[in-house]
Amino acid sequence: MNWKIYLSGEIHTDWRDQIKKGCEMRDLPVSFCSAVTDHEASDAAGDGLGAESNSFWRDHKSAKVNSIRTKHLVHSCDIAVVRFGDKYKQWNAAFDAGMCAALGKPYITLHDESIIHPLKEVDGAAMAWAQSVDQVIEILAYVTSAD
Repeated sequence: MNWKIYLSGEIHTDWRDQIKKGCEMRDLPVSFCSAVTDHEASDAAGDGLGAESNSFWRDHKSAKVNSIRTKHLVHSCDIAVVRFGDKYKQWNAAFDAGMCAALGKPYITLHDESIIHPLKEVDGAAMAWAQSVDQVIEILAYVTSAD
């Protein structure tokens, strides 16, 4: 079986690439998908529907267009990894985790100790809380093993 892993959350570091490389080095039976990680492209996703003078409506349109991809990927994944960085608030990542919880999709949160308290409900529904990419890779190696 090939496991489909949805990588959600923080877009300002290379954590996704690290997970992909680590899984490839271990020859894990996984493939990866993600929301759009280009911030400007994501913000402009709804611009093709017409210009807006009010930023709320621009964001609203783009969020809806982005959600077409996100909903499909969350529904079709086997496991999600939801990364929360310390630099920005990732409301979209929390929303993805909530969708996973509502759909019964297993997910792993990835963040450091400094944001345990604000993520207590998100972590409470997660199957695991990892503090490093290596821990995520270990979990993926274990759950995808054929033995």
